[in-house]
Amino acid sequence: MGKKRRGRSYKKRVLEISRIYGEHIKSGLSNREIWLRYIYPVYAISERTFYNILNASASSIPEDEPEYPTLFDDNGKQ
Repeated sequence: MGKKRRGRSYKKRVLEISRIYGEHIKSGLSNREIWLRYIYPVYAISERTFYNILNASASSIPEDEPEYPTLFDDNGKQ
């Protein structure tokens, strides 16, 4: 299968969850406690999805990924 295209909202969610995780992992809380106390009440995602997002943030969400063209791009090409 080909690579999935991820939208801006997914990238934003991954970055935000990674930020929250990074803040609280330093305090010695387990991953489950971080998910239960800080992630689930805000994002209402399952624990499995939480782990998938942490994995995605570690590997496949580059900040400088090129945007995909849309109908309304105005970059001089016609």
